[in-house]
Amino acid sequence: MVSITKLFCGAEEDFDFLRYGTPAKERKPVVVWNITGRCNLSCKHCYAGARTEDREEDQISTELAKKAIDDISFFGVPVLLFSGGEPLLRKDILELIEYARKRGIRTVLSTNGTLISKDLAKALREAGVSYVGISVDGIGMTNDLFRGRRGAFEKAKEGIRNCKDAGIKVGMRFTITRQNFTEIPSVLDFFEKENVDRICFYHLVYSGRGKELIDLDLTHEERRKVLDYIIKRTKEMFERNKKIEVLTVDNHADGPYLYLKLLKEDPERARGVYKFLSKNEGNLSGVGIACIDEKGDVHPDQFWRDYTIGNINERPFSEIWTDERDELLKRLRNKKLYLKGRCARCRFLKICGGNFRVRAYAKTGDLWAPDPQCYLTEEEIS
Repeated sequence: MVSITKLFCGAEEDFDFLRYGTPAKERKPVVVWNITGRCNLSCKHCYAGARTEDREEDQISTELAKKAIDDISFFGVPVLLFSGGEPLLRKDILELIEYARKRGIRTVLSTNGTLISKDLAKALREAGVSYVGISVDGIGMTNDLFRGRRGAFEKAKEGIRNCKDAGIKVGMRFTITRQNFTEIPSVLDFFEKENVDRICFYHLVYSGRGKELIDLDLTHEERRKVLDYIIKRTKEMFERNKKIEVLTVDNHADGPYLYLKLLKEDPERARGVYKFLSKNEGNLSGVGIACIDEKGDVHPDQFWRDYTIGNINERPFSEIWTDERDELLKRLRNKKLYLKGRCARCRFLKICGGNFRVRAYAKTGDLWAPDPQCYLTEEEIS
């Protein structure tokens, strides 16, 4: 994640200690837990390939989930993010959130928001959820077309309002494609009007059903224009409301791009931003982020569904994550030795981390090839 409000505007934010505090390799991973493979929607860009129908017996049990939470807590994981599918379809989701909170883990929820009634929002608050991220990929019908269901936007809007009313920090999650990037001005208008706490703009990752949208991804020129607009709007909104957070996610070229813009406007501040980005280290697949899926399989990140390190039904997460025999984990933790092409010679490798290996593999078939969605020019990286 690249926080525009933190880096460009100087805001202080809740997760600064994770992004820009202790160097990434010195801390335990954030765990994304796809707690169910079932969803009430059918989003065209779903990285997990969630299904509208799923059998409960295909999910790990409440008992095993609690055992895994005990291990994750003892291991020192700072944040547990329940995702899916739609995590609110799990009957025990409130029980698991409360259990994780009592074990000292900061617990967040990634949801489409359509199921969050006033009563459920209050229950989430009482269970101890610290943040709820709700996916909104456009206004009205644009969102509904992405989500595969008419009325999904209105339900998500209700979910956002119900979370706000219950006193839960709530954010919006927007995945950028060529089919919806023109909606960004309207989405930011909605974000500000509704007084939402945070908005995250996700670059498309070619995983799950997202692989089918490769040809609908932005060009490099379009991506730069989108970033320029988001930065401009963020600065304007921040001057009116210091409490907002605006982030971009899943394209680590955004960090160097932001640094280069600041270098022209405020060189002294740019040097400080470079230090922050160096601590974050960019892409952290297999290092600072991990994924457990609905069946208990452990992956290097939530998009890496084709490679499994182990399964929590058989071994504790902590043991799987620290097993030095896994060849891919070893390489991800020393990837500067394996990256090819412009990634290998890029002067920003320290703060980008080689961007997304999953995206490179999906596009080229080579795990260590340059990420095709790095939009920095040869002049900028050399």
